[in-house]
Amino acid sequence: MIRSLRNLFRLIRIAWIMARHGVLEPLETVAEAPALALFARLARRLSDRRVSGRWGQRLAAALVALGPSFIKFGQSLATRADLIGDQASADLTMLQDRLPPFDPAVARAAVEHELGAPVDTLFARFDAAPVAAASIAQVHRARTADGREVAVKILRPGIEAAVARDLDLFEWIAETVERALPWTERLRPVETVRVFRETVEIELDLRYEAAAAAELSENFQGSADFRVASVDWDRTTRRLLTTAWVEGCRIDDLASLDAYGLDPTDLLAKAAGVFFNQVFRDGFFHADMHPGNMLVEPDGTLVPVDFGIMGRVDLATRFYLADTLTGFLNGDWRAVAEIHFRMGFVPADKSIDLFTQACRSIGEPLMDKPLHEVSVARLLGQVLRIAETFEMRAQPQLLLLHKTMVVSEGVGRKLNPDVNMWALARPLIERWMIENRGPEALLARGADDIMRALTRLPALVRAADRMMQHLDEGGIKVHPETLKIHAELNAPARFSAWSIWLAIGAGLLVGLLLG
Repeated sequence: MIRSLRNLFRLIRIAWIMARHGVLEPLETVAEAPALALFARLARRLSDRRVSGRWGQRLAAALVALGPSFIKFGQSLATRADLIGDQASADLTMLQDRLPPFDPAVARAAVEHELGAPVDTLFARFDAAPVAAASIAQVHRARTADGREVAVKILRPGIEAAVARDLDLFEWIAETVERALPWTERLRPVETVRVFRETVEIELDLRYEAAAAAELSENFQGSADFRVASVDWDRTTRRLLTTAWVEGCRIDDLASLDAYGLDPTDLLAKAAGVFFNQVFRDGFFHADMHPGNMLVEPDGTLVPVDFGIMGRVDLATRFYLADTLTGFLNGDWRAVAEIHFRMGFVPADKSIDLFTQACRSIGEPLMDKPLHEVSVARLLGQVLRIAETFEMRAQPQLLLLHKTMVVSEGVGRKLNPDVNMWALARPLIERWMIENRGPEALLARGADDIMRALTRLPALVRAADRMMQHLDEGGIKVHPETLKIHAELNAPARFSAWSIWLAIGAGLLVGLLLG
């Protein structure tokens, strides 16, 4: 009760701020919720703010006014074009995660508290003015005693408590909506907030970000096109992250790229290859790849920063992506439909013929267009948008990937609007498909499955032996309620030896097959 009242009062304040930014205008005509519609109209009339811009832009401004958690939620909401529409999704994708910096004295105190020593003994130089200030943390440039230039990322003071309050509110709203409107369960609001919680909580522990940077660096060891700045583990804690300084420019800074003598099209080809390797080869990708998080060194090496939001895709999802993209590019609408049914994204009781027709309606208008005019991110987004018609359940891992693709495409078009970055990556995808779907790959995976099954065999035999020993000592005990039900149904309350051995055999077989 107390939780509900607390969150209700907070929700009223939030709604008021959103109304003042013109975000609630679409609710003014919702007949199913007259009280909400009345509140939206009243707030707009009482507000003295004159709002302008598209609805998504107004929503972004409101989220910035509401603070760090709402900025992060807006970035997460940018993946849900099925909820807010394509244009609003694009507007939120460009949501700038910037806030005024906190006091340099507070930053120095935080460093000293985390590392247990004065800043002057830890660093030969520590710049007072931050080079970046976002909703969760800010970054200062420094130089270690041994002369290394580093970037020091420091969490905002009190951010953990503020985020915890906001996450509790988000969960309460999701639970209330799903309980009051059962049809929203397909959109998975509770699970969406749960995934958001996990993402934000990882961002609040900078050791996780350091580990993500180390893993991404390991995946690209030996690459001439892409590298990750090394982590200074001696100066990294839960609230502090220190990495090597990166000297370069943003990937969309065309003037600086020209000064470096770099060809934007070459950089686009590198970026396409890097994206392919992250998603398809490794199944581990940087999921916050806006232009400010991808730097280019003077020699053309791509260097990412800020590893707070990372995505993972398993092998089955990678096959889904490859099949979907090649199916659309080849005009094989049936193949696109079949992969959605095979993955279980579309319920089995739906018509595959109708879904094929829906896929054709999305892909056919693109067939005669030049490849550089085709947006693969928009294509995937439209597939996800037909979810309502076919009762597809939301796929969080695909939504995060879709958001990353949208941002990457935007950067690619700025580098060279006449080149499609996915066309550059297509040969890599097709080679990956051959290597991972060919006979040798299938035999290798089959051998791995057999070896895993064999390693489980001794445990299954021991389990069967314990079951037989239990039978010898006193048999299987059945709960009295179960015996009562059996008696009422005139069914025998005993197990034959045949049924016991059948159960044991089935268990062994399932264990071997599933590994």
